[in-house]
Amino acid sequence: MLATILTGLIALEHIYILVLEMFLWTTPRARRSFGTTEQLAQATKSLAANQGLYNGFLAAGLVWGIVHPVAATGRSIEIFFLACVLIAGLYGGATAKRSIWLVQALPALIALLVVLFS
Repeated sequence: MLATILTGLIALEHIYILVLEMFLWTTPRARRSFGTTEQLAQATKSLAANQGLYNGFLAAGLVWGIVHPVAATGRSIEIFFLACVLIAGLYGGATAKRSIWLVQALPALIALLVVLFS
């Protein structure tokens, strides 16, 4: 049960990121979250929307794992997508903002460990 809850929370986080990147990129809230200026946000709007779409794919994969009718297969799907989130978070923290390690990578690592050991 804890594994499902944590995986679901990671999926929700990525749905939130999708919304920020695809639909709210140029708003003050998104600009604060991602540390961009109004000019940079306008110039990178289509790139951010593409990033948001990929975050949506991560969320969809996590939800797919949660709802898969075959528990063992669902667990494998969750492991794969949590590992993807972890790798993306590690890369983002190393190349963009270190806070991504805490916001994305650490929660994904915790959820992955719980799924692996449950």
